[in-house]
Amino acid sequence: PFLGYRAIRVGLVREDLLRTQLRAVLRASAFGKVKVMFPMISGLQEWRQARGILTEVQAELRQLSLPFDENMEVGIMVEIPSTAVLAGLFASEVDFFSIGTNDLVQYTVAADRMNEYVAHLYDYFHPAVLQLIRTVIEASHAADKWTGMCGSMAGDPLAAPLLLGLGLDEWSMEAGCLSRMKETLAALDRGECRELAKRILLLDTPQAVRQALKDFHNAKLNKLYEEV
Repeated sequence: PFLGYRAIRVGLVREDLLRTQLRAVLRASAFGKVKVMFPMISGLQEWRQARGILTEVQAELRQLSLPFDENMEVGIMVEIPSTAVLAGLFASEVDFFSIGTNDLVQYTVAADRMNEYVAHLYDYFHPAVLQLIRTVIEASHAADKWTGMCGSMAGDPLAAPLLLGLGLDEWSMEAGCLSRMKETLAALDRGECRELAKRILLLDTPQAVRQALKDFHNAKLNKLYEEV
């Protein structure tokens, strides 16, 4: 599921569609703050091909004297393990990363979250997933870039201290999650979260990770959420 012809893979085959989309984003950037983020990138060749098309569209707009933001940030979604593993190489070329946890988890553990027979294996607290997240964040910071996250994990208050401890820079979530996540993050101490993240990265099962986070919440955030 979701392993085939979609996202940037469509754009690089149907280049006419990708050019139309990029032209629209660039034109919009003349009127407000926008960024470009290429989805489903699995290797540097795809990124460079997509970035090259964007460069060509930018040149076309300049020739037509059509304004756009010359300093617009251009980044990629990290949804595929191969991209996370190569984050150090990507970091020297992209402006930012956004970790798409929903796909990254199911591709890492080879479990379709919509399939009842393997859904129990789908868990963003899987140690392998956490190692990939750490790899991406550390690579971005080493290159003075930033990393965001979208997907279910970003909106889960239980994951908040771990992600803060790992150094995540930006969270993207459904509107219904915002209030609780803001309260949670505001109550956390970054130094304590860093120490928590170090301990959690040594754990070997999703169950152990989840229990450690529950213990942390109950000890540090019990006043906020008695039901954790």
